[in-house]
Amino acid sequence: MRRVRQVRPLADPGVTLERLGSEAEPPRIVDARVVEDATMRARLVPGAPAAEFAAFLDGAQQSRVVGVDLSAPIVFATVAAAVRVRVERRLVTWRQPVVQRRVYVPLDYTDRAAFEAAFGPGQLVDTTEPDDSGEIPSPHPAALLERARQAVSRDRDLLEQRLAEQWCREEHRPLFIDGGIGASEAVAKSGCAIGVIKSHRTLWAGGDALRIVLGLRAGERSSVIAVAHRERARVLSWYLRLRAAEGHDTLWGLIRVEVAECADPTERADRVSRWVLAEATPLASPDSRWDKMAYGIRNTEEFLRAIV
Repeated sequence: MRRVRQVRPLADPGVTLERLGSEAEPPRIVDARVVEDATMRARLVPGAPAAEFAAFLDGAQQSRVVGVDLSAPIVFATVAAAVRVRVERRLVTWRQPVVQRRVYVPLDYTDRAAFEAAFGPGQLVDTTEPDDSGEIPSPHPAALLERARQAVSRDRDLLEQRLAEQWCREEHRPLFIDGGIGASEAVAKSGCAIGVIKSHRTLWAGGDALRIVLGLRAGERSSVIAVAHRERARVLSWYLRLRAAEGHDTLWGLIRVEVAECADPTERADRVSRWVLAEATPLASPDSRWDKMAYGIRNTEEFLRAIV
């Protein structure tokens, strides 16, 4: 931060913004159209689990406040994404991981010209760009930090999306993606992309359908639904219980799978569910999310942690 004279560097940047927490999306329930059955029901996944995924995609990020200009926090962040592919029962990196390092600055509340002169194209991100409603954040430091955190997460999502699109252009083998696939039209329409969602701030089932989803037993899936929200592409989706929830909360071991639309949702959901169930072993411990996390995703996270 010595490039900009008025910025006061921090002697102790403290913990990363990721560990401070953020304003989480409010929990909500959304009714979704069932496309497989007349109404939502539980289905036992037929057949034995089969490890058919060729590769796993995930991203990582790390951001810290490295200086301040009055109330304006200056954030430095590294974001990265990688695909780890199975080769002779080992996971190795496909192509090259993508890594991006940027400085996130609320330029409306600091010396814009000084920062633009100090950093080259692509190195600087303005965290006071207007949002969808045309509003810029207030100069409150907490509001500016939240904006920076959102910008870092958005950059990470874009790197993951870029790698997913590259895989779908060059490969036809199944790719396990940590998260949804609807952000990219190309990925959402690809038969090789399978998104697995572990968090459930939005539950795509209401009323009786919600009771069925939360009541799924290990090895059961829900009926297939159609999911399309905000500016994301429409995909097919279903809930799948990886592990028995007895003794745990109702979301224990529950994931949601997303795939491209297809002519036979039942066959597709059963087949992909067998693949996902196979990834429940070996355990992704000691990660606290081991009840929902595939070991291949944990391996990818460990690899990324070493480079961010």
